[in-house]
Amino acid sequence: MQTSVIIAGFGGQGVLFAGLILAYAAMDKDLCVTWYPSYGPEMRGGTASATVVIGDEEIGSPVVLHPDVVIALNAPSFRRYEPLVKPNGILFYNSSLVSEAIERADIRYVAVPANAIAAEIGDARVANAVMWV
Repeated sequence: MQTSVIIAGFGGQGVLFAGLILAYAAMDKDLCVTWYPSYGPEMRGGTASATVVIGDEEIGSPVVLHPDVVIALNAPSFRRYEPLVKPNGILFYNSSLVSEAIERADIRYVAVPANAIAAEIGDARVANAVMWV
């Protein structure tokens, strides 16, 4: 069995690092894993995504067209990946930054007010970590 996860957001939000942590956690459990980063030439502010595939058997390709899970940290990522989530998949999104209407009845949405929670904690920079907890 395989599970595919795409984490997406702006550069500087910790997207690639989060994907790497997920990949290492899977390896620690002796699972097969691929980590496939994608980012633009910008240092910060451009788009970035990390695709992680985890399985109990060898993984043939790191390319994922229809992920089981998407974690969208911003509105552009939500718009890009919402149509691609597999039926019965899950879309986690930062509801502090995403105000788009939910359009699909065949996936589960999990709204996380990450920026608001980070502000309550006292450091807006930890909004990305709020999404992983």
